[in-house]
Amino acid sequence: VQLQAFGGGLVQAGGSLRLSCAASEGTFSQYIIGWFRQAPGKEREFAAGIKQTRNVRSYADSVKGRFTISRDNAKSTTYLHMNNLKPEDTAVYYCAAREGSILSIERSRYPWWGQGTQVTVSS
Repeated sequence: VQLQAFGGGLVQAGGSLRLSCAASEGTFSQYIIGWFRQAPGKEREFAAGIKQTRNVRSYADSVKGRFTISRDNAKSTTYLHMNNLKPEDTAVYYCAAREGSILSIERSRYPWWGQGTQVTVSS
């Protein structure tokens, strides 16, 4: 599967953005999709994930209640709705895919990655 993330940009604190991750060359509905982010000087960390069935989702504590992950299998696209953004959300955001049944938060468990999209939140 090939992934392409887009939708990043510059937003003021308290604002919102929606990231998209479009998939191609694979059966999108068979993949678990994760969103990870990497701030300057920090390791890439899990932000949110969604299983194939859409009803099973997971969030990092730092984004819980502010971010919502969703997917549209018919469009082979996953979305990350980000509300009440904070300066500490500034990072490059990546989407990733893995097969199987475990919604892992470990980046090493995801073989396929998109190129990343920059999100910058100003204070």
